[in-house]
Amino acid sequence: MRPARGLLWVLLAAALLSAVFVALGTWQVQRLGWKKGLIARTEARVSAAPVAPPDLRAWPAIQAAPVDFEYRRMRLQGEFLHADEALVQASTALGAGFWVLTPLRLPDGSIVLVNRGFVPPERRDPATRGAPAPAGAVTVTGLLRISEPHGGFLRENDPAANRWHSRDVAAIAAARRLPADRVAPYFVDAEATPPGNTAPQWPVGGLTVVRFTDNHLVYALTWYALAGMAAAGGWFVLRTARRAPD
Repeated sequence: MRPARGLLWVLLAAALLSAVFVALGTWQVQRLGWKKGLIARTEARVSAAPVAPPDLRAWPAIQAAPVDFEYRRMRLQGEFLHADEALVQASTALGAGFWVLTPLRLPDGSIVLVNRGFVPPERRDPATRGAPAPAGAVTVTGLLRISEPHGGFLRENDPAANRWHSRDVAAIAAARRLPADRVAPYFVDAEATPPGNTAPQWPVGGLTVVRFTDNHLVYALTWYALAGMAAAGGWFVLRTARRAPD
C-alpha cells in the first residue's frame, strides 16, 4: 500500500509541475505577443510626423499609462529658460558626460523639460559650447520620454548638491523652483541638428536609444522544456514501478 501511495504522490507532483511549467510558458508566449506589439507601436511613433505636445488635460493620462505615450514624436514651440538648466550624468555613444535639460516655456504657460542633448565634461559650462544658446522663440522636435524618478541604478539624485543621475522631471523642477502644476510630467529628447549644418553644435541631440529586451521566446521554450522533463520524469517513474517485481 505504501509504495503505491508513494508512487501516486510522485505522479501527482510530476503532473502539477508539468502544468505549472506549461502555464508559465504560455504566459511568456502572451508576453512575447505584447512585446512585439509594443516594439511595432514604438517604431511607428518614432518615424511618424511630429504632433503637438499633450496639453494639461492629458497629463493625468500620461502618468496613468505612460507606455501609451512614450516615444511619441512631437514638435514644440516656446522659449528656453536657460538659467534653469540642469546637467544629468550620461553615458552615450560619444562617451561619458552630461545631458543638458533645459525648461521650455510654451505659449500657454506650461513648461516642458527638453533634453537638448549631450555635452562632454569639458563643455558643461555653456560658455564653452561654441554657438550661443538659442534665445527667443524656438521650435523643438523630439521624442516624448517618461520621467526617471529618484536616480540611477546605484546612485540617487542629490538636488541639494545639484547632482543628477537620472532625468527626474519633478525633482529637477522643484530644485529650479518651477511651478509644479505647470510642469509636464514628461521630458522631450531633442532630435539631432538638421543635416547640412556643419558648425559644431553642443549639446548633441538625437542620441536617444530605443531598445527593448525581448527574451520571452527563450523563457517560453525553457518553461516548456521543463514541463516536458517533469512529464518524462513522471512517466519514467511509472514505467519503472510497473516493471518492478511484486
